[in-house]
Amino acid sequence: MVSIIKPSHKFFEQIVRPFLKEHFPQEFDQMTCGIFGYGSECLGIDDNISRDHHWGIRIDILMPDEMFRTRSKEILTKLENKMPNTFAGFPLRQAHVKGTGVAIESVETFLHRTIGLIDVPNNYHEWLDMPEEDIIHVINGKIWHSPLNKFIQIREVLLSYYPEPVWLRRISHWCRYFSGMGLYHLNRALLRDNLVLATTSFARAIKLSIELAFLLNRCYFPYEKWLYPFFQQLPDLVDRMDPLIEEAVQKKTSWERRVGILEEISDILDRKMVTLEIIPQHPRFQGSRTSSYRLLEHAYAMIIQKLPTEVKNYVPCWDQVFLEKFHTSYVASIPIDEWDHILNLSPIEK
Repeated sequence: MVSIIKPSHKFFEQIVRPFLKEHFPQEFDQMTCGIFGYGSECLGIDDNISRDHHWGIRIDILMPDEMFRTRSKEILTKLENKMPNTFAGFPLRQAHVKGTGVAIESVETFLHRTIGLIDVPNNYHEWLDMPEEDIIHVINGKIWHSPLNKFIQIREVLLSYYPEPVWLRRISHWCRYFSGMGLYHLNRALLRDNLVLATTSFARAIKLSIELAFLLNRCYFPYEKWLYPFFQQLPDLVDRMDPLIEEAVQKKTSWERRVGILEEISDILDRKMVTLEIIPQHPRFQGSRTSSYRLLEHAYAMIIQKLPTEVKNYVPCWDQVFLEKFHTSYVASIPIDEWDHILNLSPIEK
């Protein structure tokens, strides 16, 4: 497996940087250049499967909004005239935003379509309104040039992780949903022989338990396609949780055992919260046949009741709403045959 980050860096150093320094030196001094944002390549985990769409050499360039509106078209046009068809044997990627090999965007637009802000979050509500998966798209990848530090400063603030009340509010929300919308629903669905609800509740509980592990490790979790590989790299909880998760998802594992596994995971997460002093020590509990083991909703209440008023009743964003707004606009703007090509859909000849 060859990551596209290193060849993209060489492409930047050998072709893009010299061209911009010679032809647009003032603009270059206000650009952030690197590879970051959407795509497995920004996380360094692209593989052969990644290459069937939106993959190849890429340089992401951010610039102030005013410069983007007045100068980007000329810069991109002149750059594209210098672009080779391939570099070091790799194709040049066609990006979501205009440009092949090099994609230029306003820094404000990039930030708004990822975290919904154009600057660092200034209060708890702004922190809670950011989709966690999209924070990854701001802090991932590599920056090779950024003399003006606005984007770097935002990355550094985000990398410093959540303020304590925000962190606790998110943990409480995930406890509520893992227990109430996952394990509890699963158990009730099985009692009613509703295998559709059992299946969706089981999958939801597994995902939420993994995301809770990220929160308790103080690490942002990525988009769910990459969730499990990065979970396995966490410094804590993996040794206890991963064997259980692996067992739970096997076809031969019974539904009764899956409920038991999620109850074991509840205990693991609960003990970690006690160790971190997120919740106080408490007596051991047992669940019931009809409700199963709603232990993490005990934790949910313990956390909620000690939170500051401004976050207590504020529900965290947990969906990529800003990405979806952007993606809708992107799909609406391209020919349908081009979209079908990206989807790897080909007409069947009659």
